[in-house]
Amino acid sequence: MTSTSTESHTPVAAPSRRWWTLATVALAQLMVVLDATVVNIALPAAQADLGFSDGDRQWIITAYSLAFGSLLLLGGRLSDLWGRKRTFIIGLVGFAAASALAGAAPTFGVLVGGRALQGAFGALLAPTALAVLTTTFTIPKERARAFGVFGAIAGAGGAIGLLLGGFLTEQFDWRWNLYINVFIALVAIIGAAVFVRHIPRTGPRPKLDLPGTVLVSGALFLLVYGFSNAETEGWESPLTWGMLAASAVLLVAFVLWQRRAVHPLLPLAIVRDRNRAAAYASVLIAGAGMFGIFLFVTYYLQTSLGYSPIQTGLSFLPMIGMLVLAAQLSTNLLVPRFGPKVMVPFGMLLGSAGMVYLTHLDAQSTYAADILPPLMIIGFAMGSIMPASMQSAVLGVDRSFAGVASAMVNTSQQVGGSIGTALLNTLAATAAVDYVAAHTPPTEAVLADAAIHSYAVAYWWGAAFFALGAVLAAVLFRRRGDGLSLATPRDVEPEAARTAEEATAAV
Repeated sequence: MTSTSTESHTPVAAPSRRWWTLATVALAQLMVVLDATVVNIALPAAQADLGFSDGDRQWIITAYSLAFGSLLLLGGRLSDLWGRKRTFIIGLVGFAAASALAGAAPTFGVLVGGRALQGAFGALLAPTALAVLTTTFTIPKERARAFGVFGAIAGAGGAIGLLLGGFLTEQFDWRWNLYINVFIALVAIIGAAVFVRHIPRTGPRPKLDLPGTVLVSGALFLLVYGFSNAETEGWESPLTWGMLAASAVLLVAFVLWQRRAVHPLLPLAIVRDRNRAAAYASVLIAGAGMFGIFLFVTYYLQTSLGYSPIQTGLSFLPMIGMLVLAAQLSTNLLVPRFGPKVMVPFGMLLGSAGMVYLTHLDAQSTYAADILPPLMIIGFAMGSIMPASMQSAVLGVDRSFAGVASAMVNTSQQVGGSIGTALLNTLAATAAVDYVAAHTPPTEAVLADAAIHSYAVAYWWGAAFFALGAVLAAVLFRRRGDGLSLATPRDVEPEAARTAEEATAAV
């Protein structure tokens, strides 16, 4: 949809200011993404300190993902209504306060409450960060570079969380996995106050779609909760299927309501565009595969090979390096030349190959020969998928809906991660039980082999996820020159784009 907003003609910020804005937004995005994994490594220490049961420990993770996943679309729309800069700072302040509360938690209940508040403010912060980039970088080449950095952060944040979590837990205390957010947020708040532009609203102030908000928040809550319940209670649980069915009903009701709402929370034209639909599907599938990698490779390194938390985190660093390298190559060279129709399927096929490589791991595998190569392959794959998908997801969206379009990116990644974690974990657990049943008696060696076998089953399914993603991306993404192009964002008027390029050239 072509923008008619006068925001397209606002003066372009000085180049140095734009790049400082990117640094601020990337820092905030890193904080939100890594918090989905940074606490995982700290769980045993937190459990020993606060004395909660094995059955309760999942709520430390689930409370965050439930609030985050179910409120993302609302957070994106609020950024459209309140303004990007104001919403961004509110999200940072709230996330810092929630992190401090959770870090100082004297009881299990307070810790869970703090994590839920983190998720709620993260749902406000994450889509706003992406929307700030969308409205700040209007020159095609610079926008591609900015999204390359942002995509690298989104893809690598989970691995960075594992590394940071291991270091803080071993060197300080589990609570510092939460306190660290306060310091990150303070730096980001200062950066936002100084560098993020406030773009004044023009025209009448739209209203919030309350019925749509309730329907989609309830649907996403039940979807994430249903898959989380499947992870712990199994797929035979009536509660699991009841929640998933209820989620489907609410999603249908939400779509029907959006077709008639005067001020829709999610204008359906945003997701009906083929490129955006392909982008959201790609982010969802990549999220499912990526969360599976972190889960099973982490367990393999620590339980099968005896790595410490810090060693585990360091093991993921080459993958992060390849992801960042691929993201920069993709945004600066490959995506402008080949487009997402080539780059996203290419990344998906690489991801599938990396997953297949991981299926060969056993108790005698070495890091350099057997673990490092597939991690680097998967890192390059994610760096090829995420930037192109993120650009396509928000390209051409009217500025007044940039926040909710950005929220769909985060929603896709979060839902994909929830589905991937629950489904792969259930398949792995079933495979482990079947392996033990076929290799009696269940000696310690048999149990160790069962665990490695279960990881291999998860990797095979992860490879299938990526292969499906390659097919969907190849079919759904439009050819270059057919409709939207990544190099020609429709939300920038030609005159404004020329003015921006001339202003940059003059500096």
